[in-house]
Amino acid sequence: MTSIAQEDLISSVADALQYISYYHPRDFVEAMARAYEKEQSPSARDAIAQILVNSKMAAEGHRPVCQDTGIVTAFVKIGMDARFESGMTVQQMIDEGVRRAYTNPENPLRASVVAPPYGARKNTRDNTPAVVHIDMVEGSTVDVTVAAKGGGSENKSKFTILNPSDDIAAWVEATVPALGAGWCPPGILGIGIGGTAEKAMVLAKESLMDPVDMQELLARGPENDEEELRIDIYNRVNALGIGAQGLGGITTVLDVKIRQFATHAASLPVALIPNCAATRHVHFTLDGSGPAELAPPSLDDWPRIVRDTSGGRRVDLDALTAEETRT
Repeated sequence: MTSIAQEDLISSVADALQYISYYHPRDFVEAMARAYEKEQSPSARDAIAQILVNSKMAAEGHRPVCQDTGIVTAFVKIGMDARFESGMTVQQMIDEGVRRAYTNPENPLRASVVAPPYGARKNTRDNTPAVVHIDMVEGSTVDVTVAAKGGGSENKSKFTILNPSDDIAAWVEATVPALGAGWCPPGILGIGIGGTAEKAMVLAKESLMDPVDMQELLARGPENDEEELRIDIYNRVNALGIGAQGLGGITTVLDVKIRQFATHAASLPVALIPNCAATRHVHFTLDGSGPAELAPPSLDDWPRIVRDTSGGRRVDLDALTAEETRT
């Protein structure tokens, strides 16, 4: 039986939230860099450049990649042979980690959580509570994935129950244009399929924690129906021409992630949750040996971008036209 100290979980959550506030995941940076190299639209290319430059500045200065530092979601998988040495619940321990992270005087993070959601809607002042999903699994460790997701992309989440014979990719293709650019693309689409209404939404959210690997999938080709669907959605959405920050171009999504669960024979629940350009999540494991240690990335992981602003011109934002944004 593995014993996990209360402080190990609390401090690990706090450290992880500070970590993701200023470090993009490496696979996301690499995918964004590839999109920058491929992009031909001047406006979209410049938007991606700004995202990458801002990302590296955040990493260098240990300051948030986005002013919306998000609401916290934690996926906690507790091994059946692990136990906590604590008088607190898992929810309470994670909330304490959130509290420490968001009130850290060296890098205070914006508190955005309000309670109750209907009525007074008062800011909780420390970004608690977190949304915590707990699974009991085999093993003797505790695996935790923490994420911070802003309101812009979260507000664009969609859900439907299709007929079993309906085309999921067609539904996504028809749905994404209605999201506009408020979810801050380019990003990732998380798709949850099956289960029940609430299960599909959780599947979609958890799928966003998976590695960005679309280019590897495209290189080797699909090996099953799920991978074929990922590629189909990826191609359809990027063909829409929404592009970086809604400015057009060839990259609206960097990847499409899918998770599935068994469902009723009469149903096809489908959830869609987009992740924005401020993708923030990290995974760690507690095995009783102490708190998690998160190694900082190398600044060499970011591409060197020199922006040419010589061709820039002033515009009146109150009278800006769609044609001007394309030039």
